Amino acid sequence: MLGVGAGAAQVQAVPANRIAALARYGMAGKAPLLKNLAEPRKTATLLATVRRLEAAAVDDALDLFDSLMATRLISPARRAMDKARLAAMPRLEKASATLVAVTRTVLELLDSAAGPREQVAGAVATVAELVPDEDSWEADNRQAIAARYGVVRPFVRLLAETLPLHAAPAGVTLLTEIRGGLPTLLRRQISRKPLTTADLNMALVPPMWRRAVLDNPALDGAADRDAYVMCLLTQLHGALRRRDIFAEPSQRWTDPRARLLDGPDWAAVREDVLAGLGLTTPVEQHLAECAIALDAAWRQLAQRIEEAGPDASVRVMPGEAARMRLSVQRLEKLGDPPSLVDLRKRVAAMLPVVDLPELLMDVHSWTGMLDAYTHVGSLNTSMDQLPVTVAALLVADACNVGLVPVTRPGDPALSRDRLSHVDQNYVRADTHAVANARLVDYQARIGITDLWGGGLVASVDGLRFRVPVQTIQVGSSPRFFGYKRGITWLNAVNDRFAGLGAIIVTGTVRDSLYILDTLLNLDAGPKPEMVATDTASYSDIVFGLFRLLGYRFSPRIADVGGTGFWRTDVPGQPAGDYGPLSAIARSKVNLDRIVTHWPDMLRVAGSLITNQVRAYDLLRMLARDGHPTPLGQALAEYGRIPKTLHLLAMVDPVDETYRRTVTRQLNIGESRHALARKILHGHRGDIMQPYRAGQEDQLGALGLVLNAVVLWNSRYIDLAVINNVLRGQGYPVRDEDAARLSPLGYAYINMLGRYNFPAPSAEQRIRPLRDPDAKDG
Repeated sequence: MLGVGAGAAQVQAVPANRIAALARYGMAGKAPLLKNLAEPRKTATLLATVRRLEAAAVDDALDLFDSLMATRLISPARRAMDKARLAAMPRLEKASATLVAVTRTVLELLDSAAGPREQVAGAVATVAELVPDEDSWEADNRQAIAARYGVVRPFVRLLAETLPLHAAPAGVTLLTEIRGGLPTLLRRQISRKPLTTADLNMALVPPMWRRAVLDNPALDGAADRDAYVMCLLTQLHGALRRRDIFAEPSQRWTDPRARLLDGPDWAAVREDVLAGLGLTTPVEQHLAECAIALDAAWRQLAQRIEEAGPDASVRVMPGEAARMRLSVQRLEKLGDPPSLVDLRKRVAAMLPVVDLPELLMDVHSWTGMLDAYTHVGSLNTSMDQLPVTVAALLVADACNVGLVPVTRPGDPALSRDRLSHVDQNYVRADTHAVANARLVDYQARIGITDLWGGGLVASVDGLRFRVPVQTIQVGSSPRFFGYKRGITWLNAVNDRFAGLGAIIVTGTVRDSLYILDTLLNLDAGPKPEMVATDTASYSDIVFGLFRLLGYRFSPRIADVGGTGFWRTDVPGQPAGDYGPLSAIARSKVNLDRIVTHWPDMLRVAGSLITNQVRAYDLLRMLARDGHPTPLGQALAEYGRIPKTLHLLAMVDPVDETYRRTVTRQLNIGESRHALARKILHGHRGDIMQPYRAGQEDQLGALGLVLNAVVLWNSRYIDLAVINNVLRGQGYPVRDEDAARLSPLGYAYINMLGRYNFPAPSAEQRIRPLRDPDAKDG
């Protein structure tokens, strides 16, 4: 495919969305249909399709390499070393006990007896053997990785010679060796002429790898080719993840630097972007305002702790290494008043009993959501009862039961051919998004949702699914997937319980690397102002990017008191005195670093908000596996200001509103995931789609059906509570109770289908055989 030359075509003047539409049509269309297209549409469609396939092939190859390195080499080698260390524990314990006992004796007998001296020497040697320094442990780990060269041997030549890899300045030397030196080594027979250090680029052999590369006893002093190759591949793996080395063409492994807005492109949108983000003021004035806000937050917390006295829920306590830290009491759960408990039971008992397909058709009659499913080729086709067919496909995907339960051979709208045709040409990620937008907008107009929230608070959390089929689009995690592998469905939910959008993540990587991608590609609804996440989803750089993009990032951090707090000096004022909290506010934000990189920070924000670059790629590049770039360091410094403001609000001993808002929003996401599990019941909740497109379509259907259930519940709860049905019956309804109702109930919704049990016929006890040539059946 790389030899077709599709990448050489000049398509810069063609809108990206038009190329994407042509590629979708080419991917979905059959060969006879594409052959009969008129020119120039046929050539354009084939070109866009080949370009899409070329990028997909490169992405799949690098996904396979990434999975292979992580799951078959690095992780197994580390587990093997951990197992070896664990096996050595009995010997270590015995030697340590001997060392302790003899040391006591040696204090008395060292000058008069030789026995204790020999025992001490032996025990010391054993302990030294079993407890090597950290460098030795890392070197052993590299040797274990080198021993698994056979796992990647079939793919090394493809990686070195075929894939279209390119390098940023930090990866040029490594890529040059991969391209030039590695193929030469692969063709060379070690048995004929031993390798020496002159044959290798020793600048690419870190100290931890030198033992594996140069000190293999089986090679009599020669360098170990396999170990050197594995040394290069592990560095290539890290460089690809940091995007020091990248692929082009590609979607998931491309260079984010090349996609950042710059020059005339940035100048054309800069004013509008910065106005939309509220970043039009000079950087010095902006940072001064941030410093004033942070100083005021420190003073307010100090005052409230002093007012609360010894019973305050937050106290300054000594921590490790004589450093002070905050001790924060757990947030007590709010109890449910009897009036709320009774209201929930009464409302649930009032909601109609309904089958899931009937629910979808009800919601369609209100919103027209199923009319959003249009032909992939933008053809104005007319099809009778298309909403019925689409609803059946949504049930098949969302419930994970396949087409058999929804197929009705006697019904033209539910025949196998009709379902397959509509599934191929109408049901896809972008039509799911359009339909979902209708649901979100309609639900926002239902009266009771105003009591639940204003739609400006959202949470982003992941729901894990096992994928037991053979595919590279998955990742490993024993905690979530056991011996299988799986995916994470990362979705955004607002405080009105509506799902705003979702993306699929391979395995269970840190959610923070994908949260921004989720938020920047929402289907509908107002832009959230506050975004709650779980503990594992934050870093200083992430805080900085969220602040630049106009979000208040609000992760629920497990150990709030032990997290790093920061302070700034207000220009023209002396350093703030925060009383006992001064021992906590000991780290100072480097404002000069932010000022230096502010133009590039704004350009990054503009590139993200206009979807020029994926946030995941950008964060990988900026963070560099714990060694941030200068721009990453500036974003981290900037992020420490909103991070500290968030932490100070979370530990406020007087006003718990902010902390409870974060907790409530995360609970909404978890409850919604429970409903998703209930709906997706087929195949024991496992996803059976091997390809990313199929996974996106199926989970897109699940998200849409989830929102349909939420909307249906919301309308009937509104009918019962807001439209005075209960009040008309003399039942008292308090707004504070109605605000704590949830549209995530499902006890009255049948999701398992219906089964018929006709009486047996006396005339015919044997069913006829089916026609093997019949299309339906």
